[in-house]
Amino acid sequence: MAMTIAEKILARASGRSTVAAGDVVEPRVDLAMSHENGALVINQFREIYAGTGIEARVWDPSKIAIIFDHRVPAESAKTATNQKRIREFVAQQGITKFHDIRADQGGICHQILPESGYVLPGSVVVGTDSHTTTHGALGAFAFGIGATEMASVWALGVALNIEVPETIKVIVKGTMPEFVAPKDLILHLIGCLSSEGANFKVFEFHGEAIRNMPTSGRLTLSNMAVEAGATAGIVPADSETGRYLREVAGYKGEIDLVQPDADAKYAQVVEIDCSQLTYQIACPHTVDNVKTIEMVEGTKVDQIVVGSCTNGRADDLAVAASILRGRRIADGVRMLVFPASWRIYRESMKRGVLEDLVNAGAIIMNPGCGCCLGVHQGALGDGEVALSTTNRNFLGRMGNPRAQVYLCSPAVAAASALTGCISRPPKGLTRHESAFQFPAPENDACVEAG
Repeated sequence: MAMTIAEKILARASGRSTVAAGDVVEPRVDLAMSHENGALVINQFREIYAGTGIEARVWDPSKIAIIFDHRVPAESAKTATNQKRIREFVAQQGITKFHDIRADQGGICHQILPESGYVLPGSVVVGTDSHTTTHGALGAFAFGIGATEMASVWALGVALNIEVPETIKVIVKGTMPEFVAPKDLILHLIGCLSSEGANFKVFEFHGEAIRNMPTSGRLTLSNMAVEAGATAGIVPADSETGRYLREVAGYKGEIDLVQPDADAKYAQVVEIDCSQLTYQIACPHTVDNVKTIEMVEGTKVDQIVVGSCTNGRADDLAVAASILRGRRIADGVRMLVFPASWRIYRESMKRGVLEDLVNAGAIIMNPGCGCCLGVHQGALGDGEVALSTTNRNFLGRMGNPRAQVYLCSPAVAAASALTGCISRPPKGLTRHESAFQFPAPENDACVEAG
C-alpha cells in the first residue's frame, strides 16, 4: 500500500507494515517534550501510580526533554516553585535532556530540540505544546498533546489511541521575491485555507521553493501548520536536513531520509507559485485574517516584536538588523527582540547583529516565550497595537484583550519599526549592506488601527 510520510512513520512506530488514514494506532514515542507545564504532567504521572505500591518511574529518561522557556527567569513565586519541583523530578528520574535557565544551554523549546540534535527524520515526537508541529521541519511526525496524555507517554512510552490523519500535499513552486519570507508563505496558506482548513490533517510540503529553503524557514512553516488546524506539518527530509543535523546539531549517527511513496493518496493538493507572493499580514484577532501589506500599509503601531519559536533564528535577526543598520527606530515605538536560543543570541552577538539592533534602539531580551504568550515581559497597554513575528494574534495575546496584534515577517517588522506604522521593506537591500536610504514617511502617513 502506498503511504504518505505520516503514514510511513506511524506504521513503523506501531510495528505495522502499513497503515491508512482513519486507522487507530499506538505509536512508540522517540521524544517527549515539555516546558514549565511539566509540573502539570508530574502531577498526572504520579496519579497513575498512586495507591499501587509501584515506584513512579518514567519509561526511558533519555527520551524525555524538558526546557524552561515560557516564564524565564521566573516572574512569580508560584512559577519559581513549579520550576523547583521540575528540577527535583528531573534529578530523581535521571532525565538528561533538561535545559534550565542558563545562557550556556537554554532557549525556546522548539529551537532547543532541533539545534541539539534531539529530533531525527522518521521519528515520533510529542510535546505538551501546540507548536510541537515545528519539528516536522526535520521530517519527523511531531504533534502536541495534553498533560494527561503526556503522563501516559512518560509511563508507557507510547502515544495512546492516535488516529492516522489524512495528508494535504502543498507544492510550492518558483523563487520568492526579495525579502518575501517563509512567514509570508505560511500566512498566505493559512489565509487561503482558514484556521480550520486542515483540521486533523497533516501538511506535507514539497516543491522547488521548499527544496531550496534552509531549515530555519522550514521550521517556520511547520511551526505555524497548527494555525490552520493541522495535526502536523512535515517537510520531507533531504540533503538540507542532513546538513543541518551534521553542521548545526552535531549529530553523527545514521539519518533515515523518509520519503512518501510516489503514488501516495492525498486528501488535497494545494499549489502555490511563490514568485507571485508579496508580504502578508495577519490582522486582529485571528491568524487566518490575512491581508496583503497593501491593504494595511500605514497602520500605526506601538510595539514591534522580532523573535519567538517562529522567527527568532539567526537569519531572522540578521534580516531585521540589515534593515535597521545605521538607522533609528521611530520615536514612540518600542522594539523587542527575542532570539530563539542562547546559542543564536551568542552567534548574533559575535556577528554584530545585536549591536546593529541595539544601536537602532531595539531592546534585546533573553530567549523565551513570555512576550508571545502574554505572561512575562512585553505586555501591551490598553488600545495599543503590536506588529509581531510570533505565531498568534488572538484576542488577549501579549497580555491584554484591549490591544491588537498583527503578525508579519522579520523584514516587515524591521521596516515598520523605522516608520512607526506597517511598512514594506526597502528595495535593493541585502543583509550585508552597511548603509542605505530609507526615508521615513510624513507624520500623517500613519493611521490609527481600526
